[in-house]
Amino acid sequence: MTTELAFIETLRRMATHPAARGLGDDCAVIEIGGETLILTHDMMVAGVHFLPEQDPADLAWKLVATNMSDLAAKGAEPVGVLLGYMLGSDDARFLAGLEEALAHYGAPLLGGDTVSANGAQAMGLTAIGRATHRPVPSRSGAKAGDAVYVTGPVGGAMMGLEALRAGQGDSIAYRRPSALLAEGQALAPLVTAMMDVSDGLLLDAARIARASGVILAIDGAAVPIAAPEHRRAEALRWGDDYQLLFTAPADAALPVAALRIGEVLSSGPAPLLLDGIPLGEKDNLGFEHG
Repeated sequence: MTTELAFIETLRRMATHPAARGLGDDCAVIEIGGETLILTHDMMVAGVHFLPEQDPADLAWKLVATNMSDLAAKGAEPVGVLLGYMLGSDDARFLAGLEEALAHYGAPLLGGDTVSANGAQAMGLTAIGRATHRPVPSRSGAKAGDAVYVTGPVGGAMMGLEALRAGQGDSIAYRRPSALLAEGQALAPLVTAMMDVSDGLLLDAARIARASGVILAIDGAAVPIAAPEHRRAEALRWGDDYQLLFTAPADAALPVAALRIGEVLSSGPAPLLLDGIPLGEKDNLGFEHG
């Protein structure tokens, strides 16, 4: 079976249009007339991204929120969405959650497609946004001397999934994450690089480092976590938190609440330093398919 990384590397050779950004980002950025449009697409599959027994209304919310989070990392405002949906056991609940989420984020439904099939349920959403600042933030602008920031704690989704599986405790962080659209728009004029934490803070930090050709040195103890202290290492590697991870000049006055968790260096033995220890993207930094 082809790994996700190998598959994307093959796709990268096809993605020659400038809007694709070499598939080195979470969104396509395309100039049309006087507008800059941001396009992103995320999928979810039962047993991988959600538990088969979850409330379909929560699945709809999460599907919308994950795509809105990609727009947030580009400082974009939503224009609308296209839905791809495999019919399931309680489609009325999915539709109720979808309507609620789209209203919450101000993202109208523009179209899409539905299918009926056997096997694990799958669904996808394409979100279209409009840039509020140009140049649009990317993963690739971090510079030596910048500081590294995160907008809030990680590990909450990890604890939420465990609560959901146990049938007790607070599972909202996993079931209904929040996309930080307002924060992304406020940060867009200031950041040098930005992305949302979807696959784990350490893995996503390494991706910024690779794309920018720099080293991100992270102070593990400085990262805020929504988990017991003895599970800090797991929280730094867990996905689904959708905080914004960004780099900015060290003396910048931030327009939103964020915590400084490290610095950007010009060179080093690996793209990521965690408490001085060099780590690469193959060192179990977060979630990857395959």
